[in-house]
Amino acid sequence: MATDGSGLLVIERILRDRHGIWQQVVEERDLNALTGKMLAASAIALACYGAVLGAFHSFLMALTSAVKLPLLFLITLAICLPTLYLFNLVFGARLSVRQAVAMVMVAITVTSMLAVAFAPISLFFLITAPDYGFFKLLNVAILTLSAFVGLKFLTGGMQVLNEHGLLAPAQPQPQAQPAQVPQQAQVPVAAAEVPAVPAPVTVGAANGDGGAPLAAPVPVTTAPVPVAAAPAAPAQGAPAQVATQPAWPLYQLPPGYRQQPGARVAPAGTGQRPASMTLLYIWILLFGFVGTQLAWTLRPFFGSPGQDFAFFRSIDGNFYAEILRTIANL
Repeated sequence: MATDGSGLLVIERILRDRHGIWQQVVEERDLNALTGKMLAASAIALACYGAVLGAFHSFLMALTSAVKLPLLFLITLAICLPTLYLFNLVFGARLSVRQAVAMVMVAITVTSMLAVAFAPISLFFLITAPDYGFFKLLNVAILTLSAFVGLKFLTGGMQVLNEHGLLAPAQPQPQAQPAQVPQQAQVPVAAAEVPAVPAPVTVGAANGDGGAPLAAPVPVTTAPVPVAAAPAAPAQGAPAQVATQPAWPLYQLPPGYRQQPGARVAPAGTGQRPASMTLLYIWILLFGFVGTQLAWTLRPFFGSPGQDFAFFRSIDGNFYAEILRTIANL
């Protein structure tokens, strides 16, 4: 079994032993420790990458971006996590709060580690091509790609939880019920009585003449012999009913269940995507919109070279309009 890892090494376990991570989330085993390690690793990685972003302007901007970038992801998680959890509760999923936090933290950890892996490339372009518009678009593309890969991990983990039945309502346990086997018709058995047969009895005379047959009949009673009555013939034109043995299985499955040859009884629809998986993709879009708007609210991260240092700027416009304007000015 792979070790749990500590600090930044937790990303190595996530990438090498993702099945073990999903299994740990399913079993709710040491989730507090795992979530704490992922939180520390992602905060350090995002702080390093934020320092690279702010280095375009000044050292002070690098320090503030190192603080604001981890806050951006954590505040977005705090805003969107209740929605994800309530979505699952509404549609009958059995996902706990700790499991939901761990799953989202896996996505954030992968995103932050991939972003810090791109930090040398970002620094290279910062030194060789210090253009504000290009540098901003480059790092937005890096963060978008990293977030896409991280969310792919989230959807993969949710599919594993779906296979374990945590995203679907609890199904009642199927109980084997004996089938109502039709009883064979009770055919009355008639006992045929054999009539008394007169048997000749020889009565010997006293004078030894050999005796003469006595004509008086002596009743001999025999025991009744049971004779099974033949089944009634079917009516003319009606199909004959052939009695067959009940086929396997000898129990009735409850409604909503099916049985495949050689397989255990499973609920019909197992393996289908539940509604909570569909809502997961909607939640991912919501997470992206909230994150981008929050990033616009917490700006600056890069620091425009024509403006002085400021911890925050006035809120005007939106993130998407700024990206389009930057592309147009290239």
